[in-house]
Amino acid sequence: MAAGPILWKNLRLVPAGWTSGEIAASDLLTDGARIVWLGEPGQAPAGLASEVEEHDLRGALVTPGLVDCHTHLVHGGQRADEFAMRLAGASYEAIARSGGGIVSSVRATREASEDVLFAQALRRLDALRAEGVTAIEIKSGYGLDLATERKMLRVARRLGEARPVTVRTTFLGAHALPPEYAGRADDYIDLVCDTLLPVLDDEGLIDAVDVFCESIGFSLAQSERVLQAATRRGLPVKMHAEQLSLMGGTALAARYGALSADHLEYLDESGVEAMRDAGMVAVLLPGAFYFLRETRLPPIDLLRRHGVPMALATDCNPGTSPSTSLLLMMNMACTLFRMTVGEVLDGVTRHAADALGAAGVSARLAVGHPADFVAWQVDSPAELAYWTGLPRCRLVVRHGQIVHGAVA
Repeated sequence: MAAGPILWKNLRLVPAGWTSGEIAASDLLTDGARIVWLGEPGQAPAGLASEVEEHDLRGALVTPGLVDCHTHLVHGGQRADEFAMRLAGASYEAIARSGGGIVSSVRATREASEDVLFAQALRRLDALRAEGVTAIEIKSGYGLDLATERKMLRVARRLGEARPVTVRTTFLGAHALPPEYAGRADDYIDLVCDTLLPVLDDEGLIDAVDVFCESIGFSLAQSERVLQAATRRGLPVKMHAEQLSLMGGTALAARYGALSADHLEYLDESGVEAMRDAGMVAVLLPGAFYFLRETRLPPIDLLRRHGVPMALATDCNPGTSPSTSLLLMMNMACTLFRMTVGEVLDGVTRHAADALGAAGVSARLAVGHPADFVAWQVDSPAELAYWTGLPRCRLVVRHGQIVHGAVA
């Protein structure tokens, strides 16, 4: 049921690109799912209907709803033992080549029922929502066959129906080579392009298409076939690129007008320029960088210099970023990548929304935009990236309705 007019009083709106300084008090008026006015306290438009509801936020800091634009939220099992192996010296690539890695999650996901996957993913989603996430991308890619990819995407759709959160689904059939296709990567890409993608798209389960272009994933030529198949069907594309080596996947994705390229530790200047020219978003994933104990940083200075917007995401997945805290990713991006507080705030709001490519998600507090916002129990925006583990989310509003917390 749509919310009626609500005047949200005595809040402090965090501006885009915040650096430091005092934030002025504001009021905000919503009507249904949209923001219809915002301005100085006590200056709401005259003649408001008497039935307008009022909520006093008592000086709470307010940001747009957070957007987690890169997750693998739906999966079976966990990979804690691989974590222990890496601590003992095994590399991510060595574990993957020995039958672990993504393929081990494929086995667990194939074996799990849809209801089990839904229940497990719902816990992860609720943890993200409790920290202010109002929109999320969920990838497939742990099925690698029609039945399981369908099962994963169906679960993702169910999550968006079960909770007040915007869910965008991404088909990542080209995530890894399934064991039954060992040594036949081109044949598997045939299956992805000719069967999995068109069938699942016809069933209305796909919002975008992704591919893992990497030495332990798929080659440039194979990745391009996936991008071509998606483009023929009018689906937006994105790419896991330049995480473990420089293969040129980002430049390839740019030629297809991709929404984003993600990871990017090995990205070079020509790839950054290609992203800039294509209007792409760089999605940085500090959780995977931290968890894998990587040492090569994404080219933050190059991205800044060329004006490529930087988004952040949890990359929530069982193998390389088992995290359900977007706030922790903000802290990691500041401490590990040397990003500013303003950059990470934009990275989990407006730039993440742009990486999602969804018309109904803007993560901007402005008239006409969705009334998705979060009230925080902090004095300064810097505290959102400063604390770790301390609950700071007081209230979450999505489409004009309170969906988490309560007005004091």
